[in-house]
Amino acid sequence: MALWPPLNSGMLVRTGHTVLTWGITLVLFLHDTGEPDTAPPRAHPITQLRQWEEQGELLLPLTFLLLVLSSLLLYLAVSLMDPGYVTTQPQPQGEPKEEQTAMVPQAIPLRRCRHCLVLQPLRARHCRDCRRCVRRYDHHCPWMENCVGERNHPLFVAYLALQLVVLLWGLCLAWSGLQFFQPWGLWLRSTGLLFTTFLLLSFFALVVGLLLASHLYLVARNTTTWEFISSHRIAYLRQRTSNPFDRGPTRNLAHFFCGWPSGPWETLWAEEEEEGSSQVV
Repeated sequence: MALWPPLNSGMLVRTGHTVLTWGITLVLFLHDTGEPDTAPPRAHPITQLRQWEEQGELLLPLTFLLLVLSSLLLYLAVSLMDPGYVTTQPQPQGEPKEEQTAMVPQAIPLRRCRHCLVLQPLRARHCRDCRRCVRRYDHHCPWMENCVGERNHPLFVAYLALQLVVLLWGLCLAWSGLQFFQPWGLWLRSTGLLFTTFLLLSFFALVVGLLLASHLYLVARNTTTWEFISSHRIAYLRQRTSNPFDRGPTRNLAHFFCGWPSGPWETLWAEEEEEGSSQVV
């Protein structure tokens, strides 16, 4: 019998993220060149964090460390929480409830998922990786090893914003310790690790910045990544010329981050359908 439980992909991804986060943080905090003792005190490159530590100015280093820890905790919260799974409780006689069918226009009936056999509300989708249907499905994030859905999408956007702040600050700190006017061999020994950290931070900052911008744009339009990419294949969007859930950027952002105004998506779809019918008349 195995002494250790098998490692799943989620555990490996989260462990890798944690190790990488603290590894980069340690490089920024502890980087030193190892120059000979004959060198002047400030002749070798050190990061601003190291300078602040030596000068006894601990407020900014502690603030940076707190931001790193907060971003890591937020990452774990988003990756481990329920993204909004559709309940697996069967409905009586295999039919939708009366109040559900009253809210949904007959053109868009509730459909049963062919994989997990639950009745899917509007904007829900089955995730093959999680093997569950997720409400207001956005996408399955491989870096989180979890779906981004109705429950954790606001926290996911908050995590991206906080992570971008940490990455940009770390990028400035890494740049502050780089000096390029040195012999190649000496530069490689003194700042090679810091330069590698700088490249990693640049890449991650670019990716996170693009993700944050795209998600804020989609949130302001009250749409999801899945709906934006596959609108031509989704029944409740295919027959509409515009997004039936869009109520303007202000109300969309208020609903996304504060849950106001609240209500099922079927009701919003029906209101949009009624408004469209009245305009035609």
